[in-house]
Amino acid sequence: MEKKRLRVRTVIISDVHLGTPDCKAREVNHFLRVVRCEKLILNGDIIDAWQLTRAGQWTKAHTRFIRIVLKKLEKRDTEVIYLRGNHDDILASFLPLDFENLRIVEDHIHEGLRGRYLVLHGDVFDTVTKNFVFLAHLGDWGYRMLLHLNRIYNHWRAWRGKEY
Repeated sequence: MEKKRLRVRTVIISDVHLGTPDCKAREVNHFLRVVRCEKLILNGDIIDAWQLTRAGQWTKAHTRFIRIVLKKLEKRDTEVIYLRGNHDDILASFLPLDFENLRIVEDHIHEGLRGRYLVLHGDVFDTVTKNFVFLAHLGDWGYRMLLHLNRIYNHWRAWRGKEY
């Protein structure tokens, strides 16, 4: 018996942060396996190049995410739009790139049923990210420390029998 599939025209996913220990790759992989779409928009920070250059953690679940997206491209004929975010800004010097049904771009105009929509990663509105890169990296470090404390807190809760 085949699993029930959700069929939609477009899916937009943002900030997966593959390469980080707090990435929810398993959850997003499950979602992508049960959804069928004509267009998949990956709206920035899908791969966290900042973290990978600082000894990030790439897992099988992260590789599985890439495989699921490639399978959608190849076998499901899904159009995939990858927008650059601040954590994958290494792509900026190569944009735009176009590989058949895969486009890697800075921004995208989505044609919906009720109109046209500009899709872009939110970092374009962040003056700190654009003008004070050192502060952006410092903020990223602080955020990672908070996520680490959150992991410790969640382990403590689980030890006490509390839910996540």
